[in-house]
Amino acid sequence: MSLEAETKSVVAQFDFTDEQVNQGVKEFIRQMEEGLEKDGTSLSQIPTYVTAVPNGTEKGLYMAVDLGGTNFRVCSIKLNGDSTFNLAYSKVAIPKELMVAKKASDLFAFLAREIKHFLQQHHGDHFEQHSRRRMTSSSPDGYKDEHVFRMGFTFSFPVQQIGINKGYLIRWTKGFDVPDAIGKDVCALLQEEIDKLHLPVKVAALVNDTVGTLMARSYTSPGKTGAILGAIFGTGTNGAYVEKLSKLKKPLAGEYDNSTGEMVINTEWGSFDNQLNVLPNTKWDDALDKSSVNPGVQMYEKRVSGMFLGEILRLVLVDLIKDPKISLFRDENSNSNDWHSTTTIAQNSGIYRQWGLDTSIMSVAAADNTPELSILRQELETVLQIYAPSLEDAQAFKAIANAIGRRAARLSAVAIAAIVLHSGKLSDPAYKDEPIDIGVDGSLVEHYPYFRDMIFEALRAVEGIGEEGAKRIRIGIAKDGSGVGAALIALIAAGMESKSAAATAATGKKTNSQFIEELRSEARSKDIPMFTIKREDSEKAETTTDE
Repeated sequence: MSLEAETKSVVAQFDFTDEQVNQGVKEFIRQMEEGLEKDGTSLSQIPTYVTAVPNGTEKGLYMAVDLGGTNFRVCSIKLNGDSTFNLAYSKVAIPKELMVAKKASDLFAFLAREIKHFLQQHHGDHFEQHSRRRMTSSSPDGYKDEHVFRMGFTFSFPVQQIGINKGYLIRWTKGFDVPDAIGKDVCALLQEEIDKLHLPVKVAALVNDTVGTLMARSYTSPGKTGAILGAIFGTGTNGAYVEKLSKLKKPLAGEYDNSTGEMVINTEWGSFDNQLNVLPNTKWDDALDKSSVNPGVQMYEKRVSGMFLGEILRLVLVDLIKDPKISLFRDENSNSNDWHSTTTIAQNSGIYRQWGLDTSIMSVAAADNTPELSILRQELETVLQIYAPSLEDAQAFKAIANAIGRRAARLSAVAIAAIVLHSGKLSDPAYKDEPIDIGVDGSLVEHYPYFRDMIFEALRAVEGIGEEGAKRIRIGIAKDGSGVGAALIALIAAGMESKSAAATAATGKKTNSQFIEELRSEARSKDIPMFTIKREDSEKAETTTDE
């Protein structure tokens, strides 16, 4: 069989038809509903205890920290109340020895020290004022008559979350191994070290990066309804969406604010359809799964995310190279190569090594529309050490890469369409003519050419959406969910604190404000000088950290 004919045969195996898209959407909705009723399902449907999304009018100064891997980032975000924000941040590498520390306190003390350094550098005046003020007195629940930063903590490791700022570490990933932290509340571990340094910071919220993406999109691109979904399509893939509390049937262990009637749900959709009821499955998908570190799980992610697409392509190409009847990257002589040379693959080429073909080269292939595919051919030489590839080689590479990328985009549309249909907003008269807003982040939606176009192509084919429904779906980039999104969740958590404080006051228990006022009265009667702050600043500090 010729290379062109074999390429067409391979491309056909990655076709994901409109009919399959619709089957996928129905199965996704079924698994969503199953996950809302019980634990242990393919779609975990994890409650986040976040019960509201921003509308762009929020104001205040908040902090966010992100422990997502080998780096630790500290941010402060000033929300301006007009869908804009200002951000300052610092980033530091986690020392290797702390990634495998014997005690959790060693790692979290390092994080707390970095927070202190950030405050000193970016908010020095407030830091010094706080340091002086805390020497005066303290209330039973902590000295609140001051400017305390509420902080969102993005912690990208598996946790069992039981409250907006409570979550127990299940296991470490990404090279971390601190056994002492397993089973402990990571927010409490960080807060303990922050308190040892007497920092004016409260860990107000535990944040998943996908939830942060939803929050960031809702703030920067507000509408009457806010964003309904935040999704990551990058190295990995996941989504978080706004769900009605009435549909969440499984028990909730922690406290939450039920006044909105909604809660953000972290789907963990990378594990959608691990059973392969509707997901496509080629021999190359099967080979990738069997050689992965987690065979049999994350089956959706293994067909959608950037971490895996390049490896699928590599496995296909290796099979073709090994077939003596197919002339991929192989020439009879220099006359059969339009560059009048013969193609050579270096022995140490990444194409012969697991994970050796990065998905980024697929973006180059998709973007190269030059007549001779000269950009792609140069990339094959530079990155994969495939020297003097012919035009026919490059055309085969591009066609197969595009088929794998298109399938990933159409599978991405399955999740988006399912959540849009599940929300009911397309058919709800209250949302007539309102856009159905979706925030996305990640290298695929940002850098892979036409990825969003291919998503919309599939959305138009979905029953219940169609051409008109697809026009109402607005997919926009939502950057920095671990920063801006985490800060916004901290804001929501602060609002929950405020309601809790009001409820406490209604019971007759002495509030912190009352306690502070009594201290002031006593100080005045004894002519003891005290540091003071304006009443309006004190009141704001209960719910925000204003500038």
